[in-house]
Amino acid sequence: MLKDLKSFFYREKSPKPKTEEMQFIEGPHSRLRELWFLFRVMREFLRGFRILHFVGPAVTVFGSARTKEGNPKYELARKMGYELANMGFAVMTGGGPGIMEAANRGAKEAGGKSIGCNIKLPMEQKPNPYLDIMVTFKYFFVRKLMLLKYSYAFVVLPGGAGTMDELFETLTLIQTKKIYNFPIILLGRDYFKPLMDFLDLMVIEQTIDENDLGFLVFTDSVEEAVSYIRKNIVDKFGIKLKKVPKPSKILLEKGV
Repeated sequence: MLKDLKSFFYREKSPKPKTEEMQFIEGPHSRLRELWFLFRVMREFLRGFRILHFVGPAVTVFGSARTKEGNPKYELARKMGYELANMGFAVMTGGGPGIMEAANRGAKEAGGKSIGCNIKLPMEQKPNPYLDIMVTFKYFFVRKLMLLKYSYAFVVLPGGAGTMDELFETLTLIQTKKIYNFPIILLGRDYFKPLMDFLDLMVIEQTIDENDLGFLVFTDSVEEAVSYIRKNIVDKFGIKLKKVPKPSKILLEKGV
């Protein structure tokens, strides 16, 4: 009797089923299973390439999904999206709510292209209603590549772990010369002040080079951000004149 009561009160809960992502990082599986995973990833890459190939020059805006309309940061992102679209850039975000929604909304209001690279999550992230083009990805690493691949500048507004991940991955790729030295603009000095201090500490500790700080622009001004992008991308490379590829009927491609 005592044994039965003990097993009743102390019985273990059945484990939650593993997601595919959890299974992916737990170690090697059968060769066939790994091959199928590779095909799924390749299909996701191919779908992203086919859709985003025709968007033209873009700027990616990173930021929190939790920032509500009416928040000054929301309005700042909305203004940033508007001005980027006025310059002739497509505005690309993670496609969700908050800062992402604000930037897409501003682009839409300016009559520009508004693009979202959304992600499937256990707690569903709904795409915002201001998207002309929306691609939903299953894998974070595929989604991040798409946000980087088609962009000529990056604007980072206040955000959480995901935003910091995107910021530092972009910075690492530029630092290691895996991608060109495209502008990274951190919009919101008060929020990013502790990060600025920490980067200064990294220079003192010699874990990064002082020149690495030159990859980042800290500002509160949309006008300053726009001016920097225009000087370092538009005027320098004539990026607005870049020819956008035409879709191929043979490949069953659709234009934007």
